[in-house]
Amino acid sequence: MESVIDRACAAALYAEGDAALDTGASLLAASPEADAEAHRRGEEFVRRAWERGWHPADLVRYVRRELDERRAALAATLIAAETARYAELPPRWRRQLAELPPPVERNRPDRFGYAGDLLELYRVLLRLPAIEPAGPPPGAAADPHRPPAADEPRMLTRIRALLAKAEATGFPEEAEALTTKAQELMARHTIDEALLATRTHSRETPGACRIGVEPPYEGAKAVLLDAVASANRCRAVWNEDLGFSTVVGFEPDLDAVELLFTSLLVQGTTAMTRSEAGQRAGGRKRTKTFRQAFWMGYAQRLGGRLAADAHRITAEADTSADGGGGLLPVLAARDVAVADTAERMFPRTTTTRLRGVCDLDGWNHGTEAADRARVRGPGGARRGPDGEIMA
Repeated sequence: MESVIDRACAAALYAEGDAALDTGASLLAASPEADAEAHRRGEEFVRRAWERGWHPADLVRYVRRELDERRAALAATLIAAETARYAELPPRWRRQLAELPPPVERNRPDRFGYAGDLLELYRVLLRLPAIEPAGPPPGAAADPHRPPAADEPRMLTRIRALLAKAEATGFPEEAEALTTKAQELMARHTIDEALLATRTHSRETPGACRIGVEPPYEGAKAVLLDAVASANRCRAVWNEDLGFSTVVGFEPDLDAVELLFTSLLVQGTTAMTRSEAGQRAGGRKRTKTFRQAFWMGYAQRLGGRLAADAHRITAEADTSADGGGGLLPVLAARDVAVADTAERMFPRTTTTRLRGVCDLDGWNHGTEAADRARVRGPGGARRGPDGEIMA
C-alpha cells in the first residue's frame, strides 16, 4: 500500500503538467486499499504547513486562489481531520475552523477525478512558501506571559452585535450611529485593557493575526485595513502575492481590527451597490473604474476620519484617567512594543503607492460613503493622498 502512494506522489507531485497528474491519479484510483493512507499523507502536508507559519484560513484562501473552490473544500476536509487530533487550539484557530467550507465526501464514485483533485492539492501544499509565524502552531506550549484563553469578552459580544445591525440596516443614518457606537466601545475596551495591564504589571507581549484581503480592488481594501489597524494601535503589513495582511498588536486590539474591517467591507459594498444603482438610473453603466475609485475614496477618507477621531478620543481619555495625564505614557509604551514586534517580524518592508484612480464620480461616492460610516478609533496616523501602506 505504501508503495502505491509513493509511486503516485512521485509521478504527480514532482513533475509538471496534466500527464503526470493523470498517471498518479490512475495509480490511486486503481488501489482502493490505499485510500486511508493517501488521506493521511494529505494530513501530513497540512501539518507541515502549520510548521511553515500557515493557519487554516490562510491555507484555504491560498488554495482557492491557486486552484478553485472545489479543491479549497478538499483542503478544508484535510484541515478538519488534522486539527481534530489536538486537545486544545488557540481561539483564533477555533474561529477559523468554524468558518471553513463544509467537508467533501471522500472517495466519491468518480475515483479518478477525486484522486486527481487530491494530488493537485498536494502539489500546492508541497510547494507552500514559509511565512512569518502569527502565533504558535497547534500543539505548541502556551506562552507563559499570555493569560489563558477564555470565552469572548462581553464587550466584544456587544461590539459584534452593533456591527451586525449596522450591516443589516437599509438606513445610512442608523448604520452610522451603530458603527460609531461600536467603535467608541472598542476605544474604551482598548484603553481599559492597557490600564489594567499596567496596574497588574502584565508581561503580555504583542501578537499577530492575518486577515484576508480578497480581490477585486485588493489594493484599496489593503489601504482600508491599514487605516483600521492604525486606528486601533496596530501595524498592518500587506502581502499582495499571498492575499492577506499581517496585523501586529495586542490581542484586544487585533480582535477590534478584525471586527471593524470586516464590517466596513460589508458596509462599503452595500454603499457601492447603492451608488451604482443611482449611476445606472442616470444612464451610466457600472464600470470597473468607478468601483476602483469608489474603494480608494472610501478607504482614504476613512483613514483621515479614523486618525482625527483617534486623537480626540485618546485626549479625552487621558484627561479623565487617574486625575489626568496618566494614559498617554501607557499607550506610548504599548505603541513602542507593537512597533518593535512588527520590525522584528518584517525587517524589510517597503512602501507601495497605489495609483490608477481616474473616475471622479466613483471617488466622490466613496468619500461620501466613508463620511456616512463615520467611525472612530483609539489611535493612528493619517494617510497621504497616494494611499501609502506597508507591504
